[in-house]
Formats: sequence, C-alpha cells, structure tokens
Amino acid sequence: MDHYLSVAVDAAKLAGKVIAENFYAEKHVEHKGKVDLVTETDKACEKLAFEHIAKTFPDHKFIGEETTALSGTFELDDSPTWIIDPLDGTTNFVHRYPFVCISIGLTIKKVPVVGVIYNPILNELFTAVKNGGAFLNGSPIRVSSQEHLGSALLASEVGVKRDKLTVDATTDRLNSFLYKVRSLRMSGSCALNLCGIACGRLDIFYELGYGGPWDVAAGVVIVQEAGGHIFAPSGEEFDLTKQRIAASNGLLKDSFVQALKETNAL
Repeated sequence: MDHYLSVAVDAAKLAGKVIAENFYAEKHVEHKGKVDLVTETDKACEKLAFEHIAKTFPDHKFIGEETTALSGTFELDDSPTWIIDPLDGTTNFVHRYPFVCISIGLTIKKVPVVGVIYNPILNELFTAVKNGGAFLNGSPIRVSSQEHLGSALLASEVGVKRDKLTVDATTDRLNSFLYKVRSLRMSGSCALNLCGIACGRLDIFYELGYGGPWDVAAGVVIVQEAGGHIFAPSGEEFDLTKQRIAASNGLLKDSFVQALKETNAL
C-alpha cells in the first residue's frame, strides 16, 4: 500500500504543478454540458497522471473523467483500478477560485484502498490508505466531534443539471436543510468537500448527481480513515458506481440520514 501511495502522490504533485502554472493564465474552455466545463489543463493532467502511474503499474486498469467522458461508459471490476479526476473544480479553475484539486483513488476488488487529493493552490495534500489513517501534509487528521445536527456545518453542491425539475428539487432540499443545520457551504469540488469532512472543517456532506466515481474514489478512503462515515443518502451502503453520496463525522450519521429522508434525498 505504501508503494501505491508513493506513486499516487508523485503523480498528483506532477499534475498539481501543471494546475498551478495555469491557474492565472487564460483558459481555452469547452462545454460538456450547459455548466459542465473542461479545459486543456484537465486533459493534460489526466494524461500526465495516467502515464506516470502506468510506468510503475502497467497491468493496472485506469478510469479517468476526461477519457470516460468521451466514451460515456466505464467498467469497474476486481482488478486494481486507478480512478482519477485530473481537475476537480474546473469551474473554480476557470474563475480562478482556489478550491481545485487532482483526485487519485485506487480500488482493489471494487473497494477504494488508496486516496490522494492535492490542491496545489492552497498547498494541501490529503492522503490515506486503507487501515493506515488519513493525513493532511503528513499530519494525522480526524473528523469533527460535533454531536448535534442543528450545530453542524453542511456542504453540498447544486450539480450540473439546469432543467427546472432538477433545479427546483435541489433548491427545495437545500432550503429545507437550512432550518436543520447551522449553515451551508458549497466549495465547487466534491473531492474537497470530502476532505473537509475528513479534517473536521465540515460535519456533514451530500451530493446527488455528481459526475462519476472519479469525484469520490479518493475521498471515500480519506473520510473513512479519518473516522468518518460514507453512505448512500438513503442510509444504505455506498455504491461507487452510483452518483449519490453522503458523508458525516462519527456521530451525526443517524440524524443526518433522517434529515436526508425528510428532504427526499434518496
């Protein structure tokens, strides 16, 4: 596991350097959807990370946001599989808002076992391996100790769909939650929201309809190793292939699931 982690960290730092070098530059922006963006940096970072890891693990499989976005499909099996989001928070990147990162996760037998998330703009490197703890820049991290939902800081995202049915359901749900929690944050990065849970900056998080497993594969390991819970918004077991996730510290899961059910976040 330490070897897997070392190679993933090196790949993240290589890609992070490219992100940092282009952060304030003019961007060539393409649209994958009405508000879902991709830049040349996304593509370059994915290629760089894939090639670096493949040099050491040529028999491993790879799933990346940009390559998968082109084909529209992915297959996750029991083989060691690297799942990479080369630039989570592309809209932030385009607007020079500093919540951007590369996310690199490794699954074995479909279970996330290594997670590396690197924000080169804020110089924050989150790492974890299964049964090995979670770390921020080499120092151990733990989830918060908040016990009361009403005092919890919630993170969520609006998502990329802009049809009226989806937008109305999303805003109604968020409006309901504002009566149940202390406050709400939206960072624009699913991966960094999960890191926020892991290091205790956030207490609870959910997102429905995110892009794919590349958004969460690394963050799942980091949250779990920091003492947090990962689950489906319905309260059932989390499925990496579904686009629905909830996370909490070690104390708020039950009350959070109840609140999610009350807002129909199933």
